[in-house]
Amino acid sequence: MKTDKERTYNFDKKMALAKAESWCAYQERSQHEVRQKLYEWNMTSSDVEQIIAELIAQNFLNEERFAFAYVSGKFRIKKWGKIKIKQGLKFKKVPEKMIQKALNSIDEEEYLAALTEIYEKKHHSESEKNPIKRRFKILNYLHGKGFEKDLIFILLNPS
Repeated sequence: MKTDKERTYNFDKKMALAKAESWCAYQERSQHEVRQKLYEWNMTSSDVEQIIAELIAQNFLNEERFAFAYVSGKFRIKKWGKIKIKQGLKFKKVPEKMIQKALNSIDEEEYLAALTEIYEKKHHSESEKNPIKRRFKILNYLHGKGFEKDLIFILLNPS
């Protein structure tokens, strides 16, 4: 059985547009993801750009809507911090202004509450007995989830 990379596609422009519409309707996509998918389907660059323009015109593809959906999902479902979310959006080639606008949609109180909740869970589940190593492990865990170090230090060093 051939893998997706080994499979060859022979879509005409009309069929590729229909498949792309279906693919975009299923879940929000970035232009970069759609462009990659169209190239996987062996579409020419001029066809790719025409299809993307058509998807945008028909509102199947909307970079801002994608950025807001991505931020909302990664924060509310995966409990990622802003740093990790921003890296994910940059990887998807979303423009910086749109990234900032989408990140600003996260409510600060909700963000701090999520960080505190994750901290509490990790604090109670961490088995390290040495207090310095324990704090370091918790710091690394929270930073790996994408939270800012200054916010983490506030939790680790209550005054």
